[in-house]
Amino acid sequence: MNQDQVKEMLLGLEESPADFSVVFSGKSSRKVNGLYKPYDREILLHNKNFESENQLVYTAIHEYAHHLCCQAAGGELSPRHHNTEFWARFHGLLKKAEEAGIYSIGIESSPELLAVTEEIKEKYLAENGRLMSGLGKLLEKAHLLCLSAGIRYEDYIDRVLCLPRTTARTAVKVASVDMDPSFGYEAMKIVASQRSPEKRAKARQLLTEGNSPDSVKISLSAKEEESPREKLVKEKERLEKNIAKLTARLEHVEQSLASLET
Repeated sequence: MNQDQVKEMLLGLEESPADFSVVFSGKSSRKVNGLYKPYDREILLHNKNFESENQLVYTAIHEYAHHLCCQAAGGELSPRHHNTEFWARFHGLLKKAEEAGIYSIGIESSPELLAVTEEIKEKYLAENGRLMSGLGKLLEKAHLLCLSAGIRYEDYIDRVLCLPRTTARTAVKVASVDMDPSFGYEAMKIVASQRSPEKRAKARQLLTEGNSPDSVKISLSAKEEESPREKLVKEKERLEKNIAKLTARLEHVEQSLASLET
């Protein structure tokens, strides 16, 4: 697969709002497999790093996800560019590539890895889901017993069980969710965090379909898409507020220094 073919493949997954280029460095790199240059709109791939086309496709899609996120933000790459929005977009592109037969994660090629995967899912993810759900039910019972005994439940959580309160609250929420524990505790937390039955049902469906946690979170929190201009206007307002705060703080520090020197 050459540079033009990689670009054609990426555009086949999702159209780009702005043109971009794909460049093979012809080199290997110990630091990164590829990178995205936002101001040049260039996807650079260290093609000597890859042992297979599958690996090349994975990295190309990763950098293309950066390009799409950058364009959605008005041409600016977020300082935290590996955020939830990025991972959701990246995983969505990978799913499209799998459906098109362009990319495959390929665990089926390793029987040993398949066996380890099943062990992880059955012995640890599912068991953790069952254990934490059971913990939540017992905590709910303990709460009622504390009330009847005139004991502060918060003190019981803090100093008897030595549990962070957020952990206890989340376990109780998870216990109330009607969900197969084989998904694991972390997936159950995502479902339990949704306020409405409709969103909890949607979260379960998305997880069942094999969507990543970040993809599920973004899908559930999706709001009406802002235009690039609206995003930049909001960012400008945030920056102006921060500059005003920093300017006021700087003046205060300068005045304090001046008073110490007199």
